[in-house]
Amino acid sequence: MSNSTNQQILLKSRPVGEPKESDFALVETPIPEPGEGEVLNRTIYLSLDPYMRGRMSDDRESYASPAELGSVMVGGTVSQVVKSNHPQFWAGDFVLGYDGWQAYGVSKGETLRKLDPNQAPISYALGITGMPGMTAYFALLDIGQPQAGETVVVSAASGAVGSVAGQIAKLKGCRVVGVAGNEAKCDYVVKELGFDACINRKTQDLSSALKAACPNRIDVYFDNTAGSILEAVLQQINLGARIPLVGLISQYNAETPPPGPNLMPLLVKRALIKGFLVGDYQHRQAEFVNDVSKWLQEGKLKYKEDVVDGLENAPHAFIGLLQGRNFGKLIVKVSDDPTR
Repeated sequence: MSNSTNQQILLKSRPVGEPKESDFALVETPIPEPGEGEVLNRTIYLSLDPYMRGRMSDDRESYASPAELGSVMVGGTVSQVVKSNHPQFWAGDFVLGYDGWQAYGVSKGETLRKLDPNQAPISYALGITGMPGMTAYFALLDIGQPQAGETVVVSAASGAVGSVAGQIAKLKGCRVVGVAGNEAKCDYVVKELGFDACINRKTQDLSSALKAACPNRIDVYFDNTAGSILEAVLQQINLGARIPLVGLISQYNAETPPPGPNLMPLLVKRALIKGFLVGDYQHRQAEFVNDVSKWLQEGKLKYKEDVVDGLENAPHAFIGLLQGRNFGKLIVKVSDDPTR
């Protein structure tokens, strides 16, 4: 690819079931020019997240409009400003934006957030100090409301959201049990992140493993996946349990809606299950950034990134994300990071 052109990945077709690399198209276009009040950004990092699977479809109800066929695939980005026609941004600034799967993007100034490389690595703005971390923070604390001594279970525990939610629950004095997809991930959340236990969902019986790991049953279930894990957890919840429903990873590739779990325990235990969208909490972003940045600087939170080199590898990496192949927050390094 020439430095005078913009590399882009377009949504070529809507996937049926699991996405395929042929659902995407890699193209070259001219580097755009920013208009009045706009900035031109060079993408350094691109975030890959499970929600993107929902944006690829137009046949299901969602909280956001589907990505258009033939358009640049949506996604959060960390970039450096190349040209600016906006009074609040200068060439050289590092920014968090939403330029999608491309090497260069033009953004309106109101959609950007300046980043300070001295506060945290700029890539963290796509993870622990960005949308995934914010999801973990508010869904756990506002919906889960964990109390010292309670038991918190977290699915997708080694991922960008679950790993942060579990660590915050430990900071609040809870017993924390993770559920992950292999032994390496389970070892990581217990030995590195400080979870009290972790269940391998692929090799262990969920019901019996949850009983053993949660002798006082379950007060909070941080649900990233739904499906069989939710069904097993519901049999172990305490009176007044709280369940932040954050993601549906187990269902994103389903061609037909899966059968629902038995919800009788929600009634019997007078439990709460509440859906969460991080966009509802943008007005409280400063609160989240201040707390998480302080915990990072104090060494109270740990964070793992899974970095893929090259924009052209984004489709393959995204498909692997939905299969659980990533280990940590999945990002694509699109160009050089001058801060590292």
